[in-house]
Formats: sequence, C-alpha cells, structure tokens
Amino acid sequence: MAIIFVIIAGQSQAQTGHSLSDPELSGNGAINIVVSSLDENEGNNYFSEAERNERNGAYDEALTLFSKAAFEYNSAKQFSRYGSALMRLSNVHYLLTHYTEAEQVVLNVALKNYSKIGSRTGQMESYAQLGRIYLASNKLTQSMWFYTQQGILARQIGSSTANIESVLGIANVKIRRKEYVMAARDLNKAEVMAKSANTTQFKTQIREARSLIPVKKLKS
Repeated sequence: MAIIFVIIAGQSQAQTGHSLSDPELSGNGAINIVVSSLDENEGNNYFSEAERNERNGAYDEALTLFSKAAFEYNSAKQFSRYGSALMRLSNVHYLLTHYTEAEQVVLNVALKNYSKIGSRTGQMESYAQLGRIYLASNKLTQSMWFYTQQGILARQIGSSTANIESVLGIANVKIRRKEYVMAARDLNKAEVMAKSANTTQFKTQIREARSLIPVKKLKS
C-alpha cells in the first residue's frame, strides 16, 4: 500500500502544481520544459532499471523502481508513460501474488489515468489485467466482467489480438467454474480467430487450457 500512496501523492503534486514545472512558480516557460525533460529522463532511467530487475527476478527492487518511474512520468505530465509504469508495477505485484495491491494500482490509479487522457487502448489493457488478477484470486464474476469489457473495447478499436485474449480469458473463467462445454466452445472460437488473424502466438495457451478440460465431461 505504501507504493500506491507514493503514486497518488505524485499525482496530487502534479495536479496542485507544487513543483518547478509549474509555469506560475518558475516564471519561465524554458524552465518548465527543462524540468519536465529531467523528470521524463529520470522516469526512463528508473523504468529501464525496473525492467532489468524484473527480468532477473528481483521483484521487490522492480516494484520500487517502477513506482519511482511512475512518479517521475506523472511529474513530467507524460501520462501515457505514467500509465505504462503503473501497469508494469501492477504486473510485478501479480507475479508476487500480491493480488490486492495489483488490483488497487490498476483500479484506483491506472484506469483513472487512462480514462482521463482518453486512451481506449490503455483502458482495454487495464481491463485485461484486472481479468487476470481476479481469475488468479478466484473472483470469477469480476474476472468474467473485465474480460468481457476487454473484448468489447478490442472490437471497437480493431485489435484482433486483444479480442482473442479476451475469449481465452473468458474460457479460463468457465473452466474454473467447471462449465467445460461452454469453455471448449470458446477455445474453438479462439482457435478460429487466431487462424483468421494468421497468428500462432496463442497456440500454447489454447492447448494448455484444453488440457484442463476432462474429456469425459465433453462426452457426457
């Protein structure tokens, strides 16, 4: 929760303008540009370090660095990058099975940021992340809802990849609910969609999901 507090504090600072990047305090547009650039560069440095730590399995350090990157991007008013840092922060929490923290970063900060800047892609990715988090924490009704919202936005913006991910997510929810026949239909649908999109990236996911469905349940 401390990391979330830091992010929200950074957001409040940007909104109230208590920094040199506020033109009213700096009195010089050039200073505003320079400070914003420094904040953005700092954010980039933190983000790169965070990615390196995540790849190496140093998740606690990655959490700290993604949080710092988010703070700097928010200070520089780079809200798209701010959202990306938040999503990566949430994902590290997810990898650590900190599902409440992963949920809160997306639901209370990232999703609001993407809504504010009008990024439907960001909103779609937030819905997908929440679908994953709720599935992992066995909150199946919520997971189904967010995967469905992901699919709706995916179709609106024409993202076949995200649409397939949505169908697969819904199938996994149904498997968890032991709704095997309906899950199998969704997996068949995802397979057809993947072939139509000429992609093989979902082949393993589809195969693994099918392996969770008892064959006798499909024959009964």
